[in-house]
Amino acid sequence: MIPPFEIFGKTFAIYPLIALAGFFVSGIFACVQIKKRGFDENDMICVLLFCGVGALIGGHMLYGLTNPTLFFQTFSMLPQTGFSEAFWQSAAATFGGSVFYGGLLGGMVTGGLYYRKKRFPNDFVDVMAVSVPLFHTFGRIGCFLGGCCYGIECSVGFTYTQNPITIANGVRRFPVQLLEALFCFALFLVLFSLLRRGLYKGRLLAVYLCVYAVGRFFLEFLRGDSYRGFLFGLSTSQIISILLLIGTVVFLLTDQKRRKRPAAS
Repeated sequence: MIPPFEIFGKTFAIYPLIALAGFFVSGIFACVQIKKRGFDENDMICVLLFCGVGALIGGHMLYGLTNPTLFFQTFSMLPQTGFSEAFWQSAAATFGGSVFYGGLLGGMVTGGLYYRKKRFPNDFVDVMAVSVPLFHTFGRIGCFLGGCCYGIECSVGFTYTQNPITIANGVRRFPVQLLEALFCFALFLVLFSLLRRGLYKGRLLAVYLCVYAVGRFFLEFLRGDSYRGFLFGLSTSQIISILLLIGTVVFLLTDQKRRKRPAAS
């Protein structure tokens, strides 16, 4: 892993830098693709910004909501420096992390609201659906280099020695972050192929959510940091994966029936 480093007196962590690079690369990809389809890339930039804001808020919010006891534990351990300061320090510790599913859902909400307000065609949603796994590929590489979202103990893997999450150090761990990065990039290539061939128009987001939910469910078993025992021994992300899979399958089946009705009549 790459520990935090200083540039001109400022401390930087590797993950946000890699994630930011991923945002720019996937954003450029989205703008190029939407322009090829005859639309204004500035509209896509606006969609990306709304999605980005929602992703930031949603990612941090879900992280805090899945760790409710952390706030009170942190608050009780802080020195008596005043209620206000202790409160904000506890909130920063509780909501300081981020969860991908929270960011995904948050981005879908804010981006979706802007999309509906502007009444953009489905091409925007399809292009965004292809861009997400490309961004996520960078994100998981950043996770690996930053030492978060680490894997289970394994005889074949990598050993962290300077991870701020001390429990992750000193043992070989399966590089689940790199496996998920490979999965996301493969999913990006498949979706990009469907986009170029004009298949599943208006449904690529549902296809992405469906496939990713299945993959993420099984990848969670290789995670060494996930919160377990939430429900029947499943992590929060696995439960969200199940709900997303059910929702997207229902949508795809319903949409398929709706598309067949005019032909039948």
